[in-house]
Amino acid sequence: MSKIVCLHPGTSAPVALDDSARPHVLLVVDVFPRALGGGERIVLKLASLLPRYGYRVSILTFAVHPQSPALNAPPCPVYLLPITNTYDLTAVKAAFRLRHFIRQQNVRIVQTFFESSDIWAGFVTRSMTRAKLIWSRRDMGILRTRKHHIAYRLMRRLPHAVFAVSNLVRQHGIEVDGIPPARVQTVYNGLNLADWLASTERPVEPSPNPLITTAGNIRPVKGHDVFIRAAALVIEQFPNAVFSIAGEVLEPAFFEELQALVRELKLSQHFTFSGGVTNLRDYLATADIFVLPSRSEGFSNSIIEAMAAGLPVVATSVGGNAEAVQDGASGYIVPPEDPAALAAAILKLLANHDQARAMGQAGKRIAAEKFTNEAMMAVTTNAYARLLKAR
Repeated sequence: MSKIVCLHPGTSAPVALDDSARPHVLLVVDVFPRALGGGERIVLKLASLLPRYGYRVSILTFAVHPQSPALNAPPCPVYLLPITNTYDLTAVKAAFRLRHFIRQQNVRIVQTFFESSDIWAGFVTRSMTRAKLIWSRRDMGILRTRKHHIAYRLMRRLPHAVFAVSNLVRQHGIEVDGIPPARVQTVYNGLNLADWLASTERPVEPSPNPLITTAGNIRPVKGHDVFIRAAALVIEQFPNAVFSIAGEVLEPAFFEELQALVRELKLSQHFTFSGGVTNLRDYLATADIFVLPSRSEGFSNSIIEAMAAGLPVVATSVGGNAEAVQDGASGYIVPPEDPAALAAAILKLLANHDQARAMGQAGKRIAAEKFTNEAMMAVTTNAYARLLKAR
């Protein structure tokens, strides 16, 4: 399928005979932007994996950027239900379209991602259909407005289940949103480990120009400015060190601030902005240390990808970072907003190459044990099966 189908009254999709008996899962995501984030990537990954576990899958979104990678051979039918407000007449008409689609397509499970999908599509699902509803909680509410906070509290018993991307996000959902604990479970992101097993072993000897890198779309929450300030401290002791940031520019004004900061700290010869990277495995293969300086996270895909690549990781103590990185074993956990602490952890790794290499190998083992596609799908499909059996 090469394009998204606009959902209008009477929209229907043919169902193959071998698909008619499969439980139909509808994944609902607010938007497919030009630069995909972790949440959108997980939606596409689930859509590609669920058929192997006996499920039929469709995706619904409220908006899509014409250059979004989601348009490039999506793994299942993708439907567009255009709404900009969730409380006007258009939204009311859209609610009946969604109801018709869920009923006509015999959707058994609706799994939502992000605020509008959780609240609006979740309300339509529970009030107008018999489908089971799952919220996917992927952050600590960093993008919520006041009305979102109120809505989540009022609708805390709406979902049949809530998938939290880390234990800390699970705790946030229980304590802040008031979701009944029995309904919330942690489902960690997974990797196709086979893609990473063939990655080149880390060199035994230290590099004369060690590369410290991070990956994340460029916006303030990712803490790239903290990374740059830490780099200036590292250069004082390791003048041959080089640094790079991979990520699409989501906020141009912030990107300009970062470029100005690099010039101000006289790091231009040491710093590279690599832009969006399509093959993170190859990108990480050239690095020596991976850093995640985020101000807030749910659970970072890039951390477990760096671990799978055999890199020692320095990450901030936000979200589920400490659930992935074992402090002192596979890397270091440092406070957010602290360039000095970030630099000190990087310097420890640069000063002891053998220890850094051992930490990278420890991270690779942890990724293989905890953060695989198989582990993610086992938890997901077991939860689906329980919901489908429940009355």
